[in-house]
Amino acid sequence: MRQMVILVLNNPDYCMMLLEAWEAGGATGITILESTGLQTLREAGMRDNLPLLPSLADLFRSQETHHRTIFTVVDDEAQAQAIVEATERAFDEMDTLNLDNSGVLFVLPVSEAHRFTTQRAAREAGRDAKT
Repeated sequence: MRQMVILVLNNPDYCMMLLEAWEAGGATGITILESTGLQTLREAGMRDNLPLLPSLADLFRSQETHHRTIFTVVDDEAQAQAIVEATERAFDEMDTLNLDNSGVLFVLPVSEAHRFTTQRAAREAGRDAKT
């Protein structure tokens, strides 16, 4: 059964290191989203005080902390486990560097997955296969 592997990474500076680990673990089609957790918003204070037309100075006055949510869908549990193990190795490496690298990873079963493409893309893919 297909599996979705999801990692919420607290420090986006280490995103590339983890993406490389996921690729080494066999992940393809990885998606990365910028995200913020409720606790982070509470600690930083929610930004609801921006003017209607904010200036750059208004935007830079307060830094918000953002995380990265990384996910991929793989064909089976063995592939998901390979990505989990690659993630664990990457976090172990970060621990030796004394980096702030906390995050949470979870794996969910995917009952259905569909890939959509436009007719044009399908025609071009067929043309590329013939040449």
